[in-house]
Amino acid sequence: MQHLDPEVMSLFALDEPVDAGSIDHLRSCPECAAEYAALRRAVNAVRTTPDAGSLERPGANVWEGIHQTLGLSGSVAADPLGSAGAEEAPVTEPEPVKTRNNVAWLRRPATWLAAAAAAVVITTGVVVAVNQTVAPVPLASARLEPLDRFSATGSATVTETSDGSRTIEVQLDKTEARGYQEVWLIAPDLSRLVSLGIMNSSSGRFDVPAGLDLSGYPIVDISDEPLDGNPAHSSVSIVRGTLSS
Repeated sequence: MQHLDPEVMSLFALDEPVDAGSIDHLRSCPECAAEYAALRRAVNAVRTTPDAGSLERPGANVWEGIHQTLGLSGSVAADPLGSAGAEEAPVTEPEPVKTRNNVAWLRRPATWLAAAAAAVVITTGVVVAVNQTVAPVPLASARLEPLDRFSATGSATVTETSDGSRTIEVQLDKTEARGYQEVWLIAPDLSRLVSLGIMNSSSGRFDVPAGLDLSGYPIVDISDEPLDGNPAHSSVSIVRGTLSS
């Protein structure tokens, strides 16, 4: 089956008239229908008026960089958002001619698609930068060994994000609890302990309480808790290990 031409698809997404044959094809072709739906979402996003009060107008160099990277023609070299100093100018009603020019620029399929591609590239870069900024840093880990009649093994890893919050990720190779599993941090002499929560499967991620000194609670313990309503440790541990950096 021959699919719709990308330019025809772009025109249709921009509410431009297209022939009846293209419309019939769109109704019968799932692939073209999915592409059209994606284009319509992008068009609706562009046409939605954002809250300009919380946005900072980018400088002209931003569009220059997009224009150069995508190799666009000289006909769209001008910054579509105006000059870099526009944010300092008083807000006035745009002149009719200027408005028509901006709409015409948007309705050129090739240019519109290029701008959409640029937006995707910029957004992806921002997401990657944010992820790199907040990537968790490993602090300590423990090998979890079985106790008593159990045979499960596993690991526990503590990580810290840039904002100082810490989490502990627990992995077991199997579950052996007759009741339910609960994760604990315990003092070296076993006199003090802190519950981190219930682990309903062979793995789980738990927040470490803010201010808790892990050197004072280095033992990671997974207990087998009966359904008796008692919040205390059952004294039946499935696995246990000591955190080390």
